Amino acid sequence: MAKIIAIHSFRGGTGKSNTTANLACLLTGMGRRVGVVDTDLQSPGIHVLFGLDAKGSQYALNDFLWGKCEVTSAACDVTEAAGPSSNGRLFLIPASIRAGDIARVLHYGYDVNLLKEGYQRLIRDLSLDFLFVDTHPGLNEETLLSIAISDILLILLRPDHQDYQGTSVTVEISRQLEVPRTYLVLNKVPANLDRETLAAKVSATYDCKVAGVLNHEEQMMTLASSGIFVMRYPDHPLSSELRAIVREMVMQR
Repeated sequence: MAKIIAIHSFRGGTGKSNTTANLACLLTGMGRRVGVVDTDLQSPGIHVLFGLDAKGSQYALNDFLWGKCEVTSAACDVTEAAGPSSNGRLFLIPASIRAGDIARVLHYGYDVNLLKEGYQRLIRDLSLDFLFVDTHPGLNEETLLSIAISDILLILLRPDHQDYQGTSVTVEISRQLEVPRTYLVLNKVPANLDRETLAAKVSATYDCKVAGVLNHEEQMMTLASSGIFVMRYPDHPLSSELRAIVREMVMQR
């Protein structure tokens, strides 16, 4: 049974797209068939991590939402990003980075109900095991739909008071929408903070399990979205923590 995994944060800049790309590649390396949908139509960017030239793609998610193509026509095979030894498959459905398309979304919007239909078509037609939804930060109609139909919700936050307040709202909404499994992932955590103490405090505050604590790492900053961290630094402690998050998602039922 395929799982829909929504990756969300209340505020931007939490490393949501980087986390999504790394988790997707790890699952692909485990032999899974994985899809990633960039639903951040206002500020798309995850395609950069996969080395995809979005301007060169014939179709994007926008085209499906506007009735110009089937959603699978916008799916790009980016399995190479998961490494040469990967025995799974990885597909990215990018959002358009054309200025006119972004302006159209901002001005006219789109039928968000098509997203649900698109997710199901992708799972069926690409025989996916997992479908990641990289959401737009904050809460809007699209985000609420993606959260509502997800099997797993990962909420990213930084150790920052603005993030804490917004995360409280998101956790409460996930409960109202009865998401089967919701996890918190702390990201960009300074090295001088005690990870276990921080995780315990956050878990108790929100009454929600912390699936991972990701340190602020210089190598991640230096990589500057030019590749997938777990592929470049497979033995790094941050890669080990990302693999632990994957095990939590895959092994827990």
